[in-house]
Amino acid sequence: MPIIVNVDVMLARRKMSSGELAEKIGITAANLSILKTGKAKAIRFTTLAALCKALDCQPGDILEYQPGDEEYED
Repeated sequence: MPIIVNVDVMLARRKMSSGELAEKIGITAANLSILKTGKAKAIRFTTLAALCKALDCQPGDILEYQPGDEEYED
């Protein structure tokens, strides 16, 4: 997938645990793990906004585009 999720980077910068972040934004630790590992197929804007608020960052700090050879479905 050409979209890289940098939640771990932001957690380290903010010295915050995954559990603390999951609690702050109101999602399960399992769903946060799916997002962190890049296995998520989508993210809601409300979840992205909650991540940005909790981590005091911008969406571009969390999501990164890296072009690759992989095909994706529309």
